Amino acid sequence: MPKGLITVLFTGVFMAALDTAIVGPAIPVLRETFGVDNRAVGLVMSVFVLFSLCSTALMANLSDRIGRRPIYLFSVSVFAIGSLLIALSPSFWMVIASRAIQGIGAGGITPTASAVVGDMFKPEQRGKMLGLIGATYGMAFVLGPPLASALMVVLSWHWIFLLNLPIAAVILYMGARVLPHARSSGPQPRLDLTGIALTFTLLTALVLGITRVLDPLVDPILGMALWPWLLLLVAVLMTVLVMVENRTQAPLIPINLFKNRQLSTTYLLAVGAGYGMGSVIFLTSIATHAYGVTTKNAGFVLLPLVVCSMLGSGGGGRLLNRLGARSMILMGFAMLSLGYGLSAITTQGLWLFLVASVPVGLGVGIVVGGALRSIAIDEAPVAVRAAAQGLINICTAIGTLVSAASISAIADLAGGGTEGFSKAYGLVSLLMLSMLFLTLALRKKVDTALQTA
Repeated sequence: MPKGLITVLFTGVFMAALDTAIVGPAIPVLRETFGVDNRAVGLVMSVFVLFSLCSTALMANLSDRIGRRPIYLFSVSVFAIGSLLIALSPSFWMVIASRAIQGIGAGGITPTASAVVGDMFKPEQRGKMLGLIGATYGMAFVLGPPLASALMVVLSWHWIFLLNLPIAAVILYMGARVLPHARSSGPQPRLDLTGIALTFTLLTALVLGITRVLDPLVDPILGMALWPWLLLLVAVLMTVLVMVENRTQAPLIPINLFKNRQLSTTYLLAVGAGYGMGSVIFLTSIATHAYGVTTKNAGFVLLPLVVCSMLGSGGGGRLLNRLGARSMILMGFAMLSLGYGLSAITTQGLWLFLVASVPVGLGVGIVVGGALRSIAIDEAPVAVRAAAQGLINICTAIGTLVSAASISAIADLAGGGTEGFSKAYGLVSLLMLSMLFLTLALRKKVDTALQTA
């Protein structure tokens, strides 16, 4: 095992995860600096998510074709370039374009790092390593907001993004020496350009369709006219993509992966895991509406949740080899169902909310940790290992987007305020319970022998 490999992998994942968490506090400052409205400034997040999603499948495919090292280093480099351009942006639309570049880089970091874990670590070590990747997101969630606030107080918002440059430099320096450079042997088939175009268009329509579901509440004419057509377009494009990829020699999205019941179930569970993770966002709304916590201090009530998320990721990774992926995923969704169910009870005081945050945090840490990724590593052929990991990222991100759109819509339709969010989280609890039952479709023990076909 090359010395420093773990440092390179986790530092890169941490950098990409930190940028997602750290940009939140900068949103109001960016709005004031460039004089844009709330709708426009929301593009800072949505554009990053969109291009990260679209990049994931492509970078994972290239990683399988030409090797882990060049793609990982390229992704880190693109991410750093995007960070620099944001800090130097003279206009808001330059910020948006630079966030798109950042997203392209971020999309290749985590799936490539996960594929390296599958390549370089023995089966009994993978659970721990993949669990640590999950814990990295918890660390970024903890450190991101206070770090952003400190940088803006001491320096300026530009340093939120400039901070990535020295981190990227260290990763590039060390990664060039320790990352594996193995690539598929023999001549490579042509890049699946049709699949790239279809996937980009499909994911764009999906992101826009999901995020515009709320528009009827704000802009009935445009919202009701547009988002159903976008989701219909997604269904059509998905059908075309399956037909095209089934006929392609080296598809961007290996459709054969979905013919494996373990993998198809895993990807559905990844959507559920993303939904469970994304549902954390609106818990602060319960704290403010039901318990009188100020918006300024609302983030602090989630600290137990964040700490437990880190413990769930790390501990879940250590228990993965002993208990198996199926048992860990069952445990994770059971905790999410319990935690969100308790969060929906708003008549007992803040103490119950804080108690509920413990199983939510543990559950999020477990389901977004190493269990799902370990199944993808064990079940996917080595030749498409990174692609299999990339699909985990895509499905998780889709679940997160759906949660953001649906929870606030359900809460508003249920009357808003405490009552609305209480009903919304009651439904979230039931959804997590349904994911628990879906997990039963997984085998009790996954064969850890690597497939080579």
